[in-house]
Amino acid sequence: MPPPASEVPEVAGPVRPAGVEPTPDTSPAAPGALVRPFPGRWHAPVGTARWFLLLSLRPALIYVASRLGTLLVASAVSYAVHQPLRTTLIAWDSGWYLSIARSGYAHSVPPGFGNAAQTNLGFFPLLPALVRATHLVTGLGIDRSGLVTTFVLGLVAAVAVWWLVRDVYGDQGADRGTALVFLSPGAFVLSLVYTEGATIALVAGCLLALRHRRWLVAGLLAGAATAADPVTTAVFVPCAIAAYQAIRTRREWRALLAPLLTPLGIGSFFVYLWIYRGSPFEWFDAQRHGWQGGSYFWGVPGAILTVARDGLAFPNANVKALSAVLAIPLVIVFLRARPPATWVGYSLAVLGFGILSPIIGITPRLLLRGFPLLAVLGARLRRPWFEAVLGLSALCLAALAVVSLGSTGFTP
Repeated sequence: MPPPASEVPEVAGPVRPAGVEPTPDTSPAAPGALVRPFPGRWHAPVGTARWFLLLSLRPALIYVASRLGTLLVASAVSYAVHQPLRTTLIAWDSGWYLSIARSGYAHSVPPGFGNAAQTNLGFFPLLPALVRATHLVTGLGIDRSGLVTTFVLGLVAAVAVWWLVRDVYGDQGADRGTALVFLSPGAFVLSLVYTEGATIALVAGCLLALRHRRWLVAGLLAGAATAADPVTTAVFVPCAIAAYQAIRTRREWRALLAPLLTPLGIGSFFVYLWIYRGSPFEWFDAQRHGWQGGSYFWGVPGAILTVARDGLAFPNANVKALSAVLAIPLVIVFLRARPPATWVGYSLAVLGFGILSPIIGITPRLLLRGFPLLAVLGARLRRPWFEAVLGLSALCLAALAVVSLGSTGFTP
């Protein structure tokens, strides 16, 4: 007869030499299991609401601290340029999303190309729909509803990223990874009415669901993500990778739900445009006329050539060129860490979108959307290096916020 559970001795884990980082657990979890390779100091029963909320306070505090810092910078900018803080926080593309939430999509793409041809038909519908819902529920104005919505979405995103990273790198790795993501240079847009909070939250939830073989949940989250931003259609890649692995190793055909449901959001948007405007390609027309004119694959080399020709005269080109250069060692460190294949697929697909675009290139905002790159770097760095990298990253965030919110010198 086996001894009672209370009498079974605890088995010590493998001894790890001092100074060696633990190898992340990238194996798929059993259905219903919660992978906890690094349980940390918290010993509340897995699955309880109190345990979840206690641990979720950690990313919530990280996120609030990052937003307070960004708010201080935005307040200083507002004071310097003599405009209300709310006006500063609804800059750039925020106005397009708020216009959709306020009165819906435009009825046509203006003739011509460039600024005069720009229209809100070039933006995806998820964020405006959520802003509109916040407005109807709270009674706040559209502008304030937008700021409330994006703050809440960013908070959810921080919690989702923390749990995703914790699943592989443990509590402390999740703290560091989440801090680097939400204090990365491009993260100042999380305080504007931008889609990053929604996309990061949905993609992180999808990646976590894929890891635990929750195929329907993963597919629905991925489908919602593709209604938020065109770059987020990169989430199809990890869904396809996970489905392939599940079918090859376990004949788990239900895994096909994830990639099959991924186009749900973007497909619904294009069908809506077909009914509303008579063409499912209206978004492409709006982008081509207003923003994305030029040759494909020109974003990165164009920025580098501009810097080589004009020096530091154009901040947009400077930031894009520097981001492209820094992305190379970032990807190398990321790949050498051997994160889950789904993280690799998503991150590289996001970078591929930036490289493909005629004008986007590699930017701090694009790297934010490819958040596993930053999260893995933060999780793997040892404390002195992590503190230095995080401090430099936060300074770059503040600098980009000042240049972007205080002038038209840098486009987020």
